[in-house]
Amino acid sequence: MKALVITRFGGPEVLELQQVPDAHPTPEQLLVKVEAGGLNFADLLTARGGYAGTPKPPLTAGREFAGRELTGNDATGRRVMGYTQWAAFAEKTVAHRNLLWPIPEKWTAEQAAAFPVNFFTAYFAYWKAGLIDNAAGSRVLIHAVAGGVGTAAVQIGRILGIEMYGTSSSEDKLARVRELGLQHGINYKQRDYAEAIKDLTRGEGVDAVFEMLGGEHVAKSVKCVRDFGRVIVYGAATGETPQLDTRILYAKGASVHGLWLSYLSANRPLMESAWRRLSEWLAAGKLHPVIGKVFPLEEAPAAYTLMQEGKNYGKIVLKIS
Repeated sequence: MKALVITRFGGPEVLELQQVPDAHPTPEQLLVKVEAGGLNFADLLTARGGYAGTPKPPLTAGREFAGRELTGNDATGRRVMGYTQWAAFAEKTVAHRNLLWPIPEKWTAEQAAAFPVNFFTAYFAYWKAGLIDNAAGSRVLIHAVAGGVGTAAVQIGRILGIEMYGTSSSEDKLARVRELGLQHGINYKQRDYAEAIKDLTRGEGVDAVFEMLGGEHVAKSVKCVRDFGRVIVYGAATGETPQLDTRILYAKGASVHGLWLSYLSANRPLMESAWRRLSEWLAAGKLHPVIGKVFPLEEAPAAYTLMQEGKNYGKIVLKIS
């Protein structure tokens, strides 16, 4: 079968379309004919060799997909979207049964491939912040608000009734996210976001920050929270090691929490609980993946380059078949 292979660790240039052996499910897995795959920052890190637990190359790229269950050699099963650690960007892939979810009836495969990582990550960020069932009067700062997780977090925050602040480098992107429900956009190229939060909240700060930048931004995000606020860290898009002197937490009773979907996805009760809530919102038509651009699998290096440059809005999707 055809697959996108990471031939060695490096940038987008290490990606090649190759013929690889067919995927074979274990009794706990299902085989899926893949139609589209969602590209995530974790895929960039995987190609570079910077993602925890990455096997040595060559390996098939991708962790998020949409397609149809296979029975024998025929795609006769249900339409599903799913999550796996590796090998999603191929004509066929396997995934654990509990990490496959039905695709909403009117959605395309591209929409479905843009859902799992972004919306589960955003949901768990609110859960970690203690805001899923106790959101009244809460404020949240969402970094990279125009990205995949950011646009998902805005949609969920709107449902929860949260006052949301978001950072981006582009006025155009901020305007588009406002249409999703963002109340306060902060262009960090024009204004220091910590100062903006201080002014916009009249010095009070926010209840939680969704932080995926790394470097100085972990400590800087702590400065944005009010008493007992929480910083939820789920990435390091700058490529810089997170910096935090824990003494700055003392005065506010603040805390920093890690979020790693790769780890949480192994917790079946937790994933099922999250899916129950997300599926209710899906059924009510309240969640819609935001897709910035779709690339054919043959142009995967260009898709990775676009994400690497941080120029994308919403989700980047690969069309597999």
